[in-house]
Amino acid sequence: MKRIYALLVMLAVSITAFAQNGRSLYNKYSDYDNVEAVYISPAMFRLIGKIPDMELQEGNVNLGPVIKSLTGLYILSTTREDIAADLAADVNHFIKRGSYELLMEAKDNGEVMRLYTVGDEQIVNSLVMLARDAAETSFICLDGTMPRDELETLIAEAAER
Repeated sequence: MKRIYALLVMLAVSITAFAQNGRSLYNKYSDYDNVEAVYISPAMFRLIGKIPDMELQEGNVNLGPVIKSLTGLYILSTTREDIAADLAADVNHFIKRGSYELLMEAKDNGEVMRLYTVGDEQIVNSLVMLARDAAETSFICLDGTMPRDELETLIAEAAER
């Protein structure tokens, strides 16, 4: 009986060790020297979501519906190449394991930015951006239950500006 219990505990620990998400990457890298880190909690999104028709500075893009649905925002950025390489490898590993779909890729003068989503036809559960250039690597992850149509409208309106 003790063997079965020990085996179940080891299995549970190994599953959680392999499960990576924005939070686990943030927890891994946020205390490193030369890493800028920002986390916004669900409580802050609930507070921001109470502001009606929140708009971007440059136009009339309504962020309210998407903000209300967020449960976490994780941002990591570094200019230190060894950390940047590890961060990019970890992000790519978690993208591949999480059934993420490439939404967009942009390349310009050595800079590469990729945007990924995971969810279904109606809901986006996670939006991940990884941007790399010679000087800096940045990772942004938005978690929540974002309505896909509202998120797509927001991205399209922002791209027009």
